[in-house]
Amino acid sequence: MHVLVNAAVSADGKLSTRRRERLRISGAEDFARVDRLRAEADAVVVGVGTVLADDPSLTRYDEDRRAETGKEDPPARVVVDSTCRTPPDAAVLDGEADTYLLVTGDAPAEARATLAEAGARLVEAGGEDGRVDLPRALAALDREGVSELFVEGGGELIFSLFEAGLVDELSLFVGSLVVGGRDAPTLADGEGFVEAFPRLSLTGVERLDDGVVLEYDVTES
Repeated sequence: MHVLVNAAVSADGKLSTRRRERLRISGAEDFARVDRLRAEADAVVVGVGTVLADDPSLTRYDEDRRAETGKEDPPARVVVDSTCRTPPDAAVLDGEADTYLLVTGDAPAEARATLAEAGARLVEAGGEDGRVDLPRALAALDREGVSELFVEGGGELIFSLFEAGLVDELSLFVGSLVVGGRDAPTLADGEGFVEAFPRLSLTGVERLDDGVVLEYDVTES
């Protein structure tokens, strides 16, 4: 499976404010770029925190680019949700595309049943720490035909993917604003690296809107 992480951050690396409210960092040109990337993916993945904070539908993509790829169905939606906190009326369960919830054995049976009834396809992939085992979960998605995975956040999920050595590419829009705040989410939250750091190779730079897109290959994880 090929994993592409995409994000928009402020000049100081923040995904949003300390209130974790949606923040518009890029503009129309970058939105169009992201729509093209989504169109090329088999599935789009976010963490449950993003679902709870923003309630995204994850169904927007460039239909012309999708047709060019030969893919007929919309990209599937994937939510990493260890304990089934996704609301049954969440936009990702609107029926517009397949939706997978990556869960653990700790997810309450009642919540599982409710979300399954709402249309979610539950994939159990629990690790020893009570969190979703990402290598195991991505292997399950691969068996479902997901070979191109597009990651949209948030910071905890992105860090966990880097930590597990699962990221192949990083596409980053850096906007022209400073957010600040020690509690504001960053591109890669979680515990952080202190010795072995994922290494990147810069493959492209493009100015869009009032910012810049940086493209990286992950060379060491």
